Amino acid sequence: MKKPLVMLLAGGGGTRLGVLVKQRAKPAVPFAGRYRIIDFALTNVMHAQLPWVGVLTQYKPLSLMEHMGVGEAWNLQGRSRGVRILPPRTGEADSDWYQGTADAIWQNVDFMDSMAPERVVILSGDHIYRMDYRRMVEEHVERGAALSIAVMEVAPEDTSRFGMLWTDARGRITRFEEKPKAADTRLASMGIYVFEYPALVKALQDIVATKQGNDFGAHIMPALLAGGNVYAHRFDGYWRDVGTVSSYFHASMDCLDASSGLDLEGWEVCSRQETLRDGDMPPVRFGARAEVGKARLSAGCWIEGRVQGSVLSPGVQVGPGAVVEEAVLMDGAVIRPGARVRRAILDKGVVVGAGAVLDGGRDEVTNKEYAKCQMDGMVVVGKGSRIPEGCRVGSNTVLEAGLQEADFPGDLPDGATLVRRAHP
Repeated sequence: MKKPLVMLLAGGGGTRLGVLVKQRAKPAVPFAGRYRIIDFALTNVMHAQLPWVGVLTQYKPLSLMEHMGVGEAWNLQGRSRGVRILPPRTGEADSDWYQGTADAIWQNVDFMDSMAPERVVILSGDHIYRMDYRRMVEEHVERGAALSIAVMEVAPEDTSRFGMLWTDARGRITRFEEKPKAADTRLASMGIYVFEYPALVKALQDIVATKQGNDFGAHIMPALLAGGNVYAHRFDGYWRDVGTVSSYFHASMDCLDASSGLDLEGWEVCSRQETLRDGDMPPVRFGARAEVGKARLSAGCWIEGRVQGSVLSPGVQVGPGAVVEEAVLMDGAVIRPGARVRRAILDKGVVVGAGAVLDGGRDEVTNKEYAKCQMDGMVVVGKGSRIPEGCRVGSNTVLEAGLQEADFPGDLPDGATLVRRAHP
């Protein structure tokens, strides 16, 4: 059996992650200290020994493309395997940008044709999970399916966030609804598809090419169900969509909980280590009064204060007397002496001044500008911002990237948003 072609959707803006995606695509957001979100899908591809991957990019793709390189980190470099970056086609009427997931695949049908696949695996690049795609493909072939959709059970209160499916006793999908307000099924689509290639092309021609729809969930799936040859592949492992600030934070905290099912070392997750990351940094260093409990630390970290329940990326510094609790600190973040950071996400290069307090955890006051991000009481600080000494920042606050001390009017209350202002 010829191995499937993989098409990896990595072009979404991920606006519900707020300032974390103002300068990068969502799949390029750092995760668990030394990884990026896209590493999980690429690692799954590597373990399944699927040789060819087309990566569909669009929104601010530079850091994502730099991270993937030529695919060597995931053994996807060579004469018989590789990664191909597929940006939107510009200069063509009505197709300058991808209009949806199905439209993105349709715009690259020439690439797929050149690979002459028997079947295609379509993935999203913004989920945290470990899955053996080979089992799904084998089940798909055994059933003689035109399309197989990976599904998992979700809580009843979460059905409005997913495409929900109903199946018969054989696993054949009989009904599909995109993000219903309520549903009497708990089977949710994971956004992982295996298509017979002729069935995929025909569906795209019938729906996308005729401008009847652009998305798999909303338009392609309902149309294919009429053929009665669409099946569900059940998955019961760890899987999390990290599309909001809250879900990203909780997935990060799962790294610290052995019972969560998220097992980075056991999953053998691979990543490309950029210049001045782990390989070029010294081991973690601890000061005489450092205290660390239940934390994930990366190379180059220098801890002189207290760190509890947190994830620290390479090069993070926590000064004497500083306290970091339930926080995610990305590359090169600096917490000056006596500062306190609680329930916060700090992007790369953020500096928290001496004695400053980032006091996250309360969810009574909504951040109106970032309400769709599901802040869950977090403090989120954009890349490279510098928080003044002694400044106090409340919960559900967002500090945009590049802020300097002069941008701060003083303390920031719960629900505040601070943007960089022009300086004379």
